[in-house]
Amino acid sequence: MRIVVAEDSTLLREGLVRLLAEEGHEIAAAVGDGEALIAAVAAGPPPDVVVADVRMPPTHTDEGLRAVLEIRRRWPGVGVLVLSQYVERRYANELLSGETRGVGYLLKDRVVEIDEFLDALDRVARGYAAFDPEVVRRLLARSSRTDPLARLTARERDVLAEMAQGHANGAIADRLHVSQSAVEKHINAIFDKLELTRTSGYSRRVMAVLRFLGS
Repeated sequence: MRIVVAEDSTLLREGLVRLLAEEGHEIAAAVGDGEALIAAVAAGPPPDVVVADVRMPPTHTDEGLRAVLEIRRRWPGVGVLVLSQYVERRYANELLSGETRGVGYLLKDRVVEIDEFLDALDRVARGYAAFDPEVVRRLLARSSRTDPLARLTARERDVLAEMAQGHANGAIADRLHVSQSAVEKHINAIFDKLELTRTSGYSRRVMAVLRFLGS
C-alpha cells in the first residue's frame, strides 16, 4: 500500500519509514508537520493510509489531528492511523464523530509492538477501525453513578470495549471465547440499556462507541 508518514521526531519518522518499506509498502512521503502532510496528500494520487502524530509543529498541540480531519474531509477514501503519546479522549472523540471506517488511534508505545502496529495499519487500510486497547481500557475504567454505562454487565462492557477497538462481531467472539450469537445478544442489550433506538441515518454501533468514549 501507499503510505504518507507525518511525524516531527526525525528518529521515529525514519524508523517508521524503514519498517514500512521493509514490509513492502511504498512510502509516498515522510513529513514533519501538518501543513506538509496535507500538501503531500494533495501532491499526487491519494495514499491508501496516512500515519500521523497528533502533536506537531508549530505549537505541538493538535496540528496533526487538524490535518488528519482535513484529509478525511477532502479525501474520505484515505485511511488514517493517528499516533499519540498519551490517552487523549477529546481526540478520540473527534476522530469518531464522523465517518469511522478506516480510522485508527494508537499510543506511540504500540509502535514497538510491530505485529500489533502492522495489524492496525492493515485494518485501517481495509476500511475498519483500530483503537488501541490501552486507550479503551483507560476510558472504560471511568465510571460514575449517573453514567449510563454503569447499567452494563461486565461482559457487556467487555463487548463494548472490543467494539471501540474496531473489532467486528466475529472477531469479538473469538477474542472473548464466546459464540457470535452471544456477542449479538450482548450488543442488543447494550443498545437497549443505552437507549439507542433504531433511527434512520445513524449507526447504533457508532453511537454506542461514542457514548463510551465520551463518558
